[in-house]
Amino acid sequence: MDIAFSSIAEIAAAIAKRKISAMEALDAHLAQVDAHNDTVNAVISLDREGARDRARKADAAQARGDVLGPLHGVPFTLKDMHDTAGMKTTVGFPPFADYAARQDSPVVARLKAAGGLLFAKTNVATMLGDWQSSNPLFGRTSNPWNLQRTPGGSSGGAAAALCAGMTPFEVGTDMQDSIRLPAAFCGVYGLKPTEHRISLAGAFPDPGGAARSVRLMSCLGPLARNVEDLALVYGIIAGPDDSDTDLAAVPVEKMPKVDLKTLRIAFAASIPGFPVAGEISAAVENLARQLQEAGAIVEQAKLPKLDPHDDLEQGGVLIGMMMEAAQPEAPRQPTSVSRWFEALARRDTSILAWDRFLDAYDALLCPVAMTTAFPHCEPGTPIRVDGKDESYRMLPAYGAVFNYSGNPALSMPCGQDREGLPIGLQLVGKRWSESRLLAIAQAMAPLTGGFARPPGY
Repeated sequence: MDIAFSSIAEIAAAIAKRKISAMEALDAHLAQVDAHNDTVNAVISLDREGARDRARKADAAQARGDVLGPLHGVPFTLKDMHDTAGMKTTVGFPPFADYAARQDSPVVARLKAAGGLLFAKTNVATMLGDWQSSNPLFGRTSNPWNLQRTPGGSSGGAAAALCAGMTPFEVGTDMQDSIRLPAAFCGVYGLKPTEHRISLAGAFPDPGGAARSVRLMSCLGPLARNVEDLALVYGIIAGPDDSDTDLAAVPVEKMPKVDLKTLRIAFAASIPGFPVAGEISAAVENLARQLQEAGAIVEQAKLPKLDPHDDLEQGGVLIGMMMEAAQPEAPRQPTSVSRWFEALARRDTSILAWDRFLDAYDALLCPVAMTTAFPHCEPGTPIRVDGKDESYRMLPAYGAVFNYSGNPALSMPCGQDREGLPIGLQLVGKRWSESRLLAIAQAMAPLTGGFARPPGY
């Protein structure tokens, strides 16, 4: 058994059947960290001894015959933005360098209650504010497929660690493609659920006890190397709790099985006005053709009559106002309130348009990002796409559209480009349809090829 690249289910089953111990599962992942983290720099705040103590306790609990949770003895890491009792949460920001929460966030508590063993955090962009993962506290994370390339951001450390076999799963945040873009760049799966599906409580350091300002568009979601693991972690962390009153009381269903022949899929090789590499567009069209050959009804999408650039702009306005509201000195003027409600009304137009569009389809297939993993650069540097410079701010555009609309969307690996870098494609579903969206991705896996282990790992 190759523990470091086994699925969550395989690791948990092997522990339950006493084929391996929780300690052995932890040691296998620590060995990957020791072998590769010096160059990849994905794992930070490593709690080696604490994790080994927790693994010993997990093995002792099993020996006593205690009831095992679905993650019993399974080690894992978390993006460096979750509140974790006794472990630092810095978001790569020097003023938070020594911050450690007094208690776990609801998501962390659920993962631990399911038997998971947290052993480290993973690197991020400073304050989660970029599509590369570099900060003054821990430096720059590199892509395991090519160390000269970024793994993306802000969940870049999470995706890189997962890709390199340092962790079996992760939970990231996604306000503007921050789960899906790194997942695509590193060739893993990443799910942004419907907005208000997973608790945001404790999802950012809060040393001063300020009111939570990020309440729209941002989502927590899992990253994994296969759809079953994505569904498993999603099922554990999704649903209402007592800390985030924005959460909707919508049942969290198990992933069903679907037949490709029963599906109606829309596809868009690009979104008008958004740049995209030709190889990514070709991958969308090729998968659409394979789906049609497999019996699905596949149609080139007539996308909602929206201005996607305006949606991005309005999303930026909302994000900016939320960040402004988080500052104690922010003005409280009627004009600010007026702008807020105007921005929300414009967002409603987009939400309803995508709802109507997806009434006719099971999912939309489209790009995750305009490019595959690009070389490390200063934020704001133009990005080369098929020999042409494109705006850095367009990196998250394909994903951010669905943060604005609130739809669930996932990134799934679908082969490689001519430089041997992973291509990720995006599946978008109707709001509250995560379980069905995961099932569709699972049905497509034989066509997309799924996760491939990078050379040397």
